[in-house]
Amino acid sequence: MTVSVTLTHRFAGFALDVDFAAPPGVTALFGRSGSGKTSVVNAVAGLLRPDQGRIVVGAEVLLDTARGLRVPVHKRRIGMVFQDGRLFPHLTVRQNLTYGQWFAPKGADEFDHVVALLGLKALLHRRPGTLSGGEAQRVAIGRALLSRPRLLLMDEPLSALDDARKAEVLPYLERLRDETNIPILLVSHSVAEVARLATTVVALEAGRVVACGPAASILADPETVPVFGVRDAGAVLEGVIAAQHGDGLTEIAVSAGRLFVPRVSGEAGARLRLRIAAQDVILSRTAPVGLSALNILAGTVTAVRRGGHGGAMVQIAAGSDTILARITARSADALALEPGVAVHAIAKSVGVAQADVGRVGPDPVS
Repeated sequence: MTVSVTLTHRFAGFALDVDFAAPPGVTALFGRSGSGKTSVVNAVAGLLRPDQGRIVVGAEVLLDTARGLRVPVHKRRIGMVFQDGRLFPHLTVRQNLTYGQWFAPKGADEFDHVVALLGLKALLHRRPGTLSGGEAQRVAIGRALLSRPRLLLMDEPLSALDDARKAEVLPYLERLRDETNIPILLVSHSVAEVARLATTVVALEAGRVVACGPAASILADPETVPVFGVRDAGAVLEGVIAAQHGDGLTEIAVSAGRLFVPRVSGEAGARLRLRIAAQDVILSRTAPVGLSALNILAGTVTAVRRGGHGGAMVQIAAGSDTILARITARSADALALEPGVAVHAIAKSVGVAQADVGRVGPDPVS
């Protein structure tokens, strides 16, 4: 199901003017604070009445100002998850979840499936005040799912959580992405979250779309680095677990070879996606020897973007994947880097954090 959004709206000192289409999966609306992300999801939900616009979810037109059409909020069948869980404190987890079913189409009963999907069975008897932040967000997501929405909006759902609670919730969001057919618009300003969860990225800046496309392409495009920030720039690769080694490393097969990362749980054949930060990649014109770094992938330079402060961002095609390397302009000149030049991309195994590795699709059948 595709979501099509065209909006213009003027606030005091700020103008929103966006036009994008979100294919099935998780579409991340990424941008700095004040870029217009939350205004977009509020308009899709019906909480903001834009000056002009058209919003279509699948075959259903929710907004068409040219025709005077505005579907009321309660008829849009959209689930929304906010930064905080917003659970009813006087109700148990089970009662909070079943509240969502009041808004589901008649005959729909997916309670057990949603409880299993989000790992909520042990929490059903508890009240929100006894839950951790991560548990509360899982319940909030479950409540939204049980309303049987045609679209799920998630406005910075992890921003109020510490790193431990984020690590708890992220695998459930991956399952939600991979095991349901509900399109998701995810608002985030975290590159790491976008890299793990998004199938499509819509990058916003000052109320306008500056880039839109598949996550792997947008994140690895040197031209979008200013949007994501030089320090957060990095590429996303997909692969499968090839082996678990006794020294604590997981071997991952990617299109250009093998990568070794600190142990990731999973059996051989499990599909993963991992983010390698551009600042953790160094380049060599020849195959390096005698290095402590275990990850060496051969590739070809496809783009070089020189920025300010003596830096350069180099894009490398490695197999069917794309890698970014942040180096100095001096090094780029010394290596005579330009499109078509063969290089080796080198990355330390310990440079890939656990938070940068996520799952793709269901686990293989053993």
